[in-house]
Amino acid sequence: MAGILGPGWYLLDVQAHYATDAETVEGGQLLAMYDPSWVDTTAATVDVAVIGDTPYGAAQLADLPNLIGAINGAAGISRVVHVGDIKSGSTRCDDSYFAQISAAFATFTDPLVYTPGDNEWTDCHRANNGAYDPVERLDAIRKLFFPIAGRTLGGVKKDVLTQSDIPAFGTFVENTLWSEAQVTFSALHIIGSNNSLLPWYTDDTTGTKVDDPARRIAEETARDAANLDWLERTFDLATRQGSKAVALFIQADMWDPAIFTAGQYNGFTATVRRLADLTRAFAKPVLLVNGDSHVFKVDNPLAAGDVLYGVAGAVPNLTRVIVQGSTTTPLTEWLRLKVDPATPAVFSWVRNPR
Repeated sequence: MAGILGPGWYLLDVQAHYATDAETVEGGQLLAMYDPSWVDTTAATVDVAVIGDTPYGAAQLADLPNLIGAINGAAGISRVVHVGDIKSGSTRCDDSYFAQISAAFATFTDPLVYTPGDNEWTDCHRANNGAYDPVERLDAIRKLFFPIAGRTLGGVKKDVLTQSDIPAFGTFVENTLWSEAQVTFSALHIIGSNNSLLPWYTDDTTGTKVDDPARRIAEETARDAANLDWLERTFDLATRQGSKAVALFIQADMWDPAIFTAGQYNGFTATVRRLADLTRAFAKPVLLVNGDSHVFKVDNPLAAGDVLYGVAGAVPNLTRVIVQGSTTTPLTEWLRLKVDPATPAVFSWVRNPR
């Protein structure tokens, strides 16, 4: 029914039976009701814990229970978001490792939203990752970390709107959104490695592994179309619901200087252009949170437009936060994202180093 009426809509068949002098007559009507379980209509402030690019290596993996314990013990957290990369880019992509992370995620007290990174699937072609087929690893990630479409991970699970409810995008269980504190939040599967366009098996020395450009490009093309659709739906819902702001969570740093030096950024062009147009038209605060480049940073990468991406004109209402991650510090820090719809900026944040 969601595919016909739209997510969050319910069709009610209300019937009535009443007697006349001659016969019993059946009557009734169809009622459409909009009651999405992923919308919290209260205007109360919320705090979201954000992490990314973790755990990287044996030390951070051993410390993961302590990181989770720190977040679980923090007062006032309504939800946790992991912006991708659950392993480093030089470690194996084995099922056993993924199962270990999945079990750890289940120990979060609060609902957990996870969007995949490049290290856990598209980079798995590397020899030191196990020389896996990236598309097969993506399928494994989806099956393990998104077992129930439209439900978060974590100890207390909450409903989210999932793109897989839309028949044309039934594969994309990882693209989710929800609303609380009069803000629309959205997770999109946009990853590093030029959004997965980088060739596979470039370090193979066995002669048995070769790139498959057709499959590689087809996957990115389909996911790019899904992400553009999800971006538009996010802003459309935010506008229709009268949201005070929009928050977007992705893995890729689409403005990492290294990708421009290498000329490896064309996989992000359509996303950046659409983001610029939608953010400018929304005319309210938009927060983009990503990982990937590992060092905490706050900026507006579209403050003066972007010549390389073909964005003409400023997008003044965009703020971007990169979460600290990787082994740039020995222990993973987490970010408390504070959301207060009563304030003009709506968003503020506090770093929590450990």
